[in-house]
Amino acid sequence: MYAAAGNPRRTQSSGKKTIYGWTLNRKATMIPIDVDCYAGYRGEETPRRIRFKTHTVTVQAVLDRWLSPDHRYFKVKGDDGDLYIIRHDSRQCLWELTFYRAAGTP
Repeated sequence: MYAAAGNPRRTQSSGKKTIYGWTLNRKATMIPIDVDCYAGYRGEETPRRIRFKTHTVTVQAVLDRWLSPDHRYFKVKGDDGDLYIIRHDSRQCLWELTFYRAAGTP
């Protein structure tokens, strides 16, 4: 999980990070999220909004998408300029944030 130092959406105290209401420790790998999608012929097809506990991000662009045996992945740019990689488990109907990078970080 990546986040820029000094990013107002991320705080750090005693080795833990908080992103949009989720507190992460070093072992945390996925954050459960809610995703609003454009529903095409395959059901939930293209993400439009990512909803965290305390914040909603509108998807400006889908930069990439790919499939794995168990998940569909989307690399998206949010209206906040940040980069997100989210995945959908269609068998369990779950969305998770797998990667986050604040705008302006390399």
